[in-house]
Amino acid sequence: MSDDSARCHEAGEVVRRLRAAGHESYFAGGCVRDLVMGLAPHDYDVATSARPEQVLSLFAKAVAVGAAFGVVQVLMPAGPVEVATFRTESGYSDGRRPDRVVFASAREDVARRDFTINGMLFDPLSGEVLDWVGGREDIRRRTVRAIGDPRARFAEDRLRLLRAIRFAARFEYAIEEGTYAALCEAAPGVVEVSAERIRDELVRLLCAPHAGRGLRLLRDTGLLQPILPEVAALEGVEQPPQFHPEGDVFEHTGLMLDLARNPSPELAVAVLLHDVGKPQTQTFAEERIRFDEHDKAGEEIARDVARRLKFSGEQIEQIASLVGNHMRFAMVQRMKLSTLKRLLALPGFEDHLELHRLDCAASHGKMDHYEFLRRTLSEMSREEIEPPPLLTGRDLIELGYRPGPQFNVILSELREEQLDGRLADRAAALEYVRQRHPPEPSPG
Repeated sequence: MSDDSARCHEAGEVVRRLRAAGHESYFAGGCVRDLVMGLAPHDYDVATSARPEQVLSLFAKAVAVGAAFGVVQVLMPAGPVEVATFRTESGYSDGRRPDRVVFASAREDVARRDFTINGMLFDPLSGEVLDWVGGREDIRRRTVRAIGDPRARFAEDRLRLLRAIRFAARFEYAIEEGTYAALCEAAPGVVEVSAERIRDELVRLLCAPHAGRGLRLLRDTGLLQPILPEVAALEGVEQPPQFHPEGDVFEHTGLMLDLARNPSPELAVAVLLHDVGKPQTQTFAEERIRFDEHDKAGEEIARDVARRLKFSGEQIEQIASLVGNHMRFAMVQRMKLSTLKRLLALPGFEDHLELHRLDCAASHGKMDHYEFLRRTLSEMSREEIEPPPLLTGRDLIELGYRPGPQFNVILSELREEQLDGRLADRAAALEYVRQRHPPEPSPG
């Protein structure tokens, strides 16, 4: 049984046990949408009339994760199943959480959800879909529509503004006219959403299919400028047509996002930000458009954006590295062997290489550097690319050197010689040091 099948089976068992105890219970939310669309859900949520304490009493391995909202996680072998009590919500004073939650009926629970495509319930025991909001029809019509009053839905949780864009992009759906108008009207309020929630929603959008469409929808609805002014600034920034026949920097970025397939979060964000240094470095000389050192300018901007969105320290450095190194690929076939090996040894190099491939595919289309690197990777072992050092600081001390700035000079030279293939073993390294850097005599 596949992982997805196991999760479906176990979620069905949760429903079955709740029903056996006399509680109304269904699959709810995105898993129902995916089932109706013929997709395989990765996670299953259950909505029920059972109160949290009743759910906890029925399952030995269960934890309350949102007691105020009636949410319990039932821990199953294939993964947790989230079980939520039917509820209504009101008074969203912070634009995120309801001030008041009341346990309610299944119909009332559906009415407080975000979009019709996410507002259906499914009975896994009978196979029946309960659709009181027109979700199936909107799936047939390929439409994202708010349940009820779209202004009220967006006022309840501003994150729904970004969720609407993500669903429209991922499924290539249109946003219903009234929902779209309310979204544009509410767009400035997206700044009320925490940086962490914006980050998570952006990552979901950027890592899903048709992310470039998502970027254009963010721009068109007015959501891009408040959350990513650095990316909004890419629109209208001209590029040299001989290298970028696709158009301006914004269009180039959108094309790269559309071409990406299952990128890591770090790669997806780096694609979005790889050219953010271009607006401030653009120059025109002799009818040529140049962006000198836009990669270095972009690296600092990318680091600032990633910090603002509360990425982890490790993610921030990888995103910045991807942006800061993306122009080095234009020189790979002319690099010294040592320089090339250092490039190949960058952490997460596959993401660096994929960023380069996407950059080329969304512009001039030339893949010679990419193919060269692929061949090189197939011909070189990891030990050839990143061999252990021939000597260490301890070795230098044993040779009579005093710790100090000279250590770095010697060790850097040795590494360069080793990576270029001119020093192959410890004995050769020792002789190199004796010849090139004789120890200074001890004082006194």
